[in-house]
Amino acid sequence: MFTVPLAGGAELRPLEPWQAAEFLEHMDRARATVDPWIPWAGVSTDLDTATATLQRYADLAARDAGRLFGIWLDGTLVGGTMFVAFNAEAGTCEIGCWLEPAGQGRGLITMAVRRLIDWAVHTRGIHRVEWRCRPDNTASSAVARRLGMHRDGVLREVAPYRGVRHDLEIWSLLAGETADESAGESADESAGETAGESAGESIAS
Repeated sequence: MFTVPLAGGAELRPLEPWQAAEFLEHMDRARATVDPWIPWAGVSTDLDTATATLQRYADLAARDAGRLFGIWLDGTLVGGTMFVAFNAEAGTCEIGCWLEPAGQGRGLITMAVRRLIDWAVHTRGIHRVEWRCRPDNTASSAVARRLGMHRDGVLREVAPYRGVRHDLEIWSLLAGETADESAGESADESAGETAGESAGESIAS
């Protein structure tokens, strides 16, 4: 399958059910930092459940309703990004992401998500790209800002996690707004991600 080079030895590739063992090893390293932001991190705890997570996205891809991609750094799976939802007929999609500590501070998520936005808008004709994250996940909202997204508002107490209901910020980017998508990519990108990590935040949406 295809491989998209990112930078510094990193690659973006499809993440599929046959890679469940590798995905599980990655989840074991990432779970503590990713679980608060990505619900399926806490349920992918053995080979069967890891396979089920990947199979769910494979089924979405077969229906053209979602897709899952991993980010490999020097040959090791360290994170990924996905179309949580994809509706070509309506011209809308939602993008999410996650990253284990070994991949942080390199701008990998911003680079990878830009590739997904470019494909969604310019190849598939998507008009509106959404990004959702908890307000306390400041590293994720910082990525949305670097991508040029607009903060549309907040869904109050819509996301339950371990008995507590959390707000979700809604960010969006419209097709006509992607022309300057590379304008914000600079040394500030890495600095912004590092700041989020030092505050204890995982770059996940």
